[in-house]
Amino acid sequence: MDKATIKEKVEAMISAPSCCAELKTAGERYLKAIGTPEEKDEAKKLLDEIKMDVCTIDQVIELFTSAKGEELFGKEKAAAIASHAKEVKAKGGVYCDCPACAPGVELMDAAADILK
Repeated sequence: MDKATIKEKVEAMISAPSCCAELKTAGERYLKAIGTPEEKDEAKKLLDEIKMDVCTIDQVIELFTSAKGEELFGKEKAAAIASHAKEVKAKGGVYCDCPACAPGVELMDAAADILK
């Protein structure tokens, strides 16, 4: 993955409403470090944060079928997201496909390019 695409994926990930604060901060720090001596260090930190925050599809299903998921998102929305996640899993999906996790997965897959 080239640097321009990496930058686009990071920007998409951190602008997603589903992006957690820690991942957003790591992404912003990486973007600011591009082209500086700190870039590689911030890239490592970003990848570590992505690995901690990107959810597996099983984690998504577990949350959105739980009482906590219903409490946080409402019964109808939790059920809709759980249903979607089950469809993703049935098609072989391993990770959450939300607007934050999907580019995060692509960035994990491109770790070698990011660390260049």
